[in-house]
Amino acid sequence: MFFLKTTETLTQDIKKSRFLAICGPVASEQAAKDFIAAHSDPSATHNCWAWRIGQAYRFNDDGEPSGTAGKPILQAIDGQSLDGTVALVIRWFGGILLGSGGLMRAYGGTAAGCLRAMDKTELIETLRLTITCDFADLALVKARITGLGARIDSETFIDTGAVLSVDVPADISETTVKTATDITRGRAVIVAEDD
Repeated sequence: MFFLKTTETLTQDIKKSRFLAICGPVASEQAAKDFIAAHSDPSATHNCWAWRIGQAYRFNDDGEPSGTAGKPILQAIDGQSLDGTVALVIRWFGGILLGSGGLMRAYGGTAAGCLRAMDKTELIETLRLTITCDFADLALVKARITGLGARIDSETFIDTGAVLSVDVPADISETTVKTATDITRGRAVIVAEDD
């Protein structure tokens, strides 16, 4: 899953109609509504939009034939595995009818082109581990697990060693646990914290 970093625009002229995509990151349904309200152009022929935040999504054709604008914009968002994203495509009619297929390609293509060009950041699912180990093993455990891609969030010293609070990408959590267990010859106590 990816998230947008900034708000960007893309303009295309298709058979004398001008299409402007404005896409950006949003954190809530209200933020998406505010984005659409702030960027819509009342002088335009159509202000069509879609947004996705987790499992929630909405789209609107704003007067275009049903399914020819909002849904293709949403498909452009989903096609790039984006979350927390709103896309508004504004159309100024140029006098030539595009037909249903042409409208779908124009709206979806304009949104997709804008989204493709944007800076994105990947959401990486992490797991929080607590690793308790002896002083003798501490330096090697820290070096090895950070080398795998784990991030040590905190380190608390106790009488016999330290307790590490570690954020680990979910796809390497088993490898991290095995590595810490092997290095300490089973002496480390490793607990996965519940969210």
